[in-house]
Amino acid sequence: MKRAIPVLVLSVAGLIPVWRYDVSTGTSSTEVAAPATTPSTSSSGTGVVVKGTTVGTEKGDVQVEVTFEGDVISAVRMLKQPNHPQTTAAVPTLISETLQAQSADIDTVSGATLTSEGYKESLQAAIDAKGA
Repeated sequence: MKRAIPVLVLSVAGLIPVWRYDVSTGTSSTEVAAPATTPSTSSSGTGVVVKGTTVGTEKGDVQVEVTFEGDVISAVRMLKQPNHPQTTAAVPTLISETLQAQSADIDTVSGATLTSEGYKESLQAAIDAKGA
């Protein structure tokens, strides 16, 4: 009986990480898919809004929408992003760095490397489409 309680407690403690494990819903392929769409541009009352390409990653699709005031990036919005905790945590950092850098030349967020790379690719496509 003296051993039953510690064994039970340790068993439950060992199972907690298994219960909390979050399985990725992305594809199992290690190859990044080519962009599925082309950038599009539209004008709004507050500036020019440009959608970047949709970039397929292992975790899911990534697509951004960039609002330009003249040549200045005034806002970035995620249209598509993987449903993953690291992605959700990384998006505000990516947007903040984009607004500071005013380009797609930003750092990758640790723990969300695939999403960061997809974000930068979609962002660069939107910047290129604005310039065209």
